Order: sequence, then structure tokens, then C-alpha cells
Amino acid sequence: MGWKNKTSISEFLLLGLFERSEHQQLFFWIFLFMYLITVIGNLLIIVAVASNTHLHTPMYFFLGNLSFADASFISTIVPKMLVNIQKQNNSISYSDCLTQLYFFIMFGALDEFLLAIMAYDRYVAICHPLHYTIMMSPQLCFLLILISWVVNALHSLLHTLLMNELVFCAKNTIPHFFCDLNPLLKLSCSDIFINELVILIIGGVASLIPFVCIIISYVYIALAILRMTSAKGKQKAFSTCSSHLSVVILFFGTVFGVYFSPSSNHSVHSDIIASVMYTVVTPMLNPFIYTLRNRDMKVALKRLLKKKTEYSKLLIDISFAVPKNWKLIDYLSLGRNG
Repeated sequence: MGWKNKTSISEFLLLGLFERSEHQQLFFWIFLFMYLITVIGNLLIIVAVASNTHLHTPMYFFLGNLSFADASFISTIVPKMLVNIQKQNNSISYSDCLTQLYFFIMFGALDEFLLAIMAYDRYVAICHPLHYTIMMSPQLCFLLILISWVVNALHSLLHTLLMNELVFCAKNTIPHFFCDLNPLLKLSCSDIFINELVILIIGGVASLIPFVCIIISYVYIALAILRMTSAKGKQKAFSTCSSHLSVVILFFGTVFGVYFSPSSNHSVHSDIIASVMYTVVTPMLNPFIYTLRNRDMKVALKRLLKKKTEYSKLLIDISFAVPKNWKLIDYLSLGRNG
């Protein structure tokens, strides 16, 4: 994705977490570990859902999409930060900055929509269990995912194109660890009224609609749970929703704190801490939150890891069975002939 630079700025400097050089390597290893855990954990969920027919249900279909969005979300930010640490160079080009901004907004907003869809799925499962398969048909599930992707791609494009219209004069230092809306707006020497208006109205609506859907879903879920006479049924229903609800509170709480409070109330450090929470910590915790208390996911992951282990052992056995002076191609030819 290319962007036409209308300013004299050719690059930005990202200073967020690294004001002191002696802390850079510490942050490198911490964020590398968190990034690997996040990507591996979310990829395992995707593979487990795709490979296990018992998980081919709306709930796990949405969870697989959420895992993909989380892995992509963190991948728009952390790899660039790690490369900059190793190169001891905090610069990012103008075009790379806007590209990062585009995918950051898109996958972040996609997370919000997916959390809302998952809340609606839980509402149908608890409040209308007999009609679940009809109400959550495969066609509806695919349509909800498609709408989420299209709407958020256009939403992100709008913010990025408006940012591209701004003029950046002399200042190019971003007191953040990635290209985000608020820090970039503060650097611009042109009028940012339209940008702030779009953030409050379009961005606010795009975030409030999923949030309101989640609130309404959980109000009905809570009422349904209170009407249950079985203590075991109440516990099961609450257990089903508790993981999702904890992610919702963590994610939306930090997002609203960063983007929808007055800019005069923002401090650099508070914004950075809140941003780390929803860009790095939440995507890392999601695989644990959604699997540790989910029996079906634990069983699917155990089966998946068992298959991988058996396959690895088979490869090792084959490698030891091949005589050292044989070439692999000869061994394979012998196998075909024999």
C-alpha cells in the first residue's frame, strides 16, 4: 500500500518505550517472548478449530477468526519495534507509518466486531438454545464475518486517507512505540478538526455499536441465567461467558480510555501503558482465556499436539533407519521399488 507524501517529512522517529537505551534489550526480549506466545497460541487455536470436526460450530468459527485478527493485530506493531531495537534505529518511513496505521485500525476494529458477534452467539446459545442451529446458520455466520471485514477495511481506509491529507512540518518524533492516530495528529501543523471529528463520530459509532451489542446481549444473558432453576445450569452458563466478558472489559476499557477521552487529559505514559494492554497483552492472553476453561478446546489441542509428536517421532525413526552412506533419494527410490 503506497501513500503520497504531501509534506517535507520522509520518516518518523518512534520513541515510545525506549527513552533509556539501557532498557532496550530488556524490552526486546520481553516483547519477543510475548509476540511468539501470542502468534503460536493463536495459530494453535486456528489449526485446532480447522482440523477438529467437533469444533466446526459458530462459536469456534468466530474464535478462529478472533485468533487470526489477534495474531495479525500484534504483527502490525511488534515486529517493526523489534527490528528497530536490534538496528538501534527508531525510524519508520512515512509510507510505512501510514500502512501500519491502516492495518492497526483495521484489525483493532475487527477485534471489536468479533467480540460483539461472539456475545450475540452466546446470547442465542443461552437464551434460545432450541433455535440455536436455525438462528446461527452457516450463511449468517459467514455474512457476519464478511460484513465485519468490509466495514472495518473501509473504516480504516477513511482514517488513513484523512491522515495522508495532513501536513507535517518540522517535528517528526512520535512519543509512542507505533504509528497511532493521536500521536500523529499532535505532530501535524495543519488543521486536524476534520480528523478529530471523524474519530469521535465515525470511530465512536464503529466502536459503540459493537459495545452496545455486547451490553444488550449480556443483559439478556444475565436475565436468562437468573431465571434458571438449576445451579449447575447457572454455573455452566456463567462459565461459558466469563472468559469472553473478561476480554471485553480489558479490551474496550483501554480503547475507550485512549481514544474517546479529551486529548487534554492524555499523558504520554498513560497512553503507552493502555496501548500495550490492548495491542500486546490482550492478544497474548486471549488464547489462554479461551482455552484453559474450555474442555473441547483443551481436548482438540491435546489431539493436535499428539499428532505433531507422533509425526515428529516417525520422521526421527525414518532418519535413523537410513544408512549413513545412503543418499535420501536412493532410499526413497528403494521405497518406491520395494
